[in-house]
Amino acid sequence: MKPNDRLEKESLKILREALEVLERGFAKLPPLGIDEFRHDRIDDVLKETALRLRDNFPYFHPLYAGQMLKPPHPIARLAYMLAIWINPNNHALDGGRASSGMEKEAVAEIASMVGWKNHLGHLTGGGTMANLEALWIAGRLQPGKVILASDQSHYTHKRMCEVLGLPFETIPSDPAGRLDCAVLEQRLARGDAGTVVATMGTTPLGSVDPLPAILALQKKFKFRLHADAAYGGYFKLSSQLSKVTHQAFDLLHEADSVVIDPHKHGLQPYGCGCVLFRDPAVGKFYRHDSPYTYFTSDDLHLGEISLECSRAGASAVALWATQRLLPLVKNGDFSKSLDRSRKAALHLYDLIRNDKRFIAGPPPELDILVWTFQEHSVTAASKSARTLFRKAAENNLHLAIAELPLHLFDLPSSMKRDQERIVCLRSVLMKPEHADWADRIWGIIDKAAG
Repeated sequence: MKPNDRLEKESLKILREALEVLERGFAKLPPLGIDEFRHDRIDDVLKETALRLRDNFPYFHPLYAGQMLKPPHPIARLAYMLAIWINPNNHALDGGRASSGMEKEAVAEIASMVGWKNHLGHLTGGGTMANLEALWIAGRLQPGKVILASDQSHYTHKRMCEVLGLPFETIPSDPAGRLDCAVLEQRLARGDAGTVVATMGTTPLGSVDPLPAILALQKKFKFRLHADAAYGGYFKLSSQLSKVTHQAFDLLHEADSVVIDPHKHGLQPYGCGCVLFRDPAVGKFYRHDSPYTYFTSDDLHLGEISLECSRAGASAVALWATQRLLPLVKNGDFSKSLDRSRKAALHLYDLIRNDKRFIAGPPPELDILVWTFQEHSVTAASKSARTLFRKAAENNLHLAIAELPLHLFDLPSSMKRDQERIVCLRSVLMKPEHADWADRIWGIIDKAAG
């Protein structure tokens, strides 16, 4: 990127060349004739659109360190746009023949990263839909049984269980924000639980549930294990995790189903989720009759193994191209970018926890950290956190805030516990560039804190 550029534009030249390659594949078609689109107005409307889009936080910039937002890789953006000229639908092969094949290949690579050669899986519109499908299969295999997840798991699990008519309960988390396996064991002893959700990278903290201990309980209580790795799944390739976190990811292949979101750390545009099942036989639950859809080929149509019907083939094309450029291998360029994000989080965490003004949350397992203020009460600390959030934004640093249980912080005995939850600052350092910007981010935090 040029020094004065904020939004990368050089790749547009590559897109034009690729479009010409694509166009030559349809050279035998007769000309389209007169174009009825109002080209005289497109320029004005698009510039008006650009003006509207300026009403956004700078999600693409390292000074945006709030929510789980990062720009897609240029190859993903270009491949997506290239596919949009065709606009394939990956429901049936006649609507997206090439893109369906690319989806199968790309999903197989993600399954291989998990540790599976045989699998059933496909892309979805996002992690919510992916988790819905995993829980739907769980409910079909064990009707009416309870779904259990940590109180730090994503709220989508409770909502999707309501949609599916499945009972859902939360298990308390430990001081590190992980599912408490001692409490889980007590709950499993009641015998009515069918599935346990292990979150591999919680939204508030990036905590990774203890998969070795959960798998040990599975042998005793025979439940189904779903791993929600929507955020953290790609960290299986990282070489910079703690020993405990490595052990959890090393056993990811033991789960019965896994969800990973390529539109988070996978460098993809929204929306692109992925659901995987270890046992391909669960495909029997997807069977349905669609006599006007699946007639063009005896090969597998992706609509035959998904709950969604129409799905953007462009998402599959973008993911396939990205994984061709950046293979999902340890110590490759892709995995090294994850290590840089984690390096940034650990560095900023050390700066915060060594400053007497702040109380740091649990050490980051991935690339998310939280902290609050040393104050005389929880209410006062929460107020100071909100003030810092506002002042940091005034200096172009965009953080996030979260209300979390007190047990996640080592609060001094002198702090009055006048609320059950404390407001804290939360920072997601998921861009590899954050490794170069962590000190500048700290400088703004330091100044804004006063």
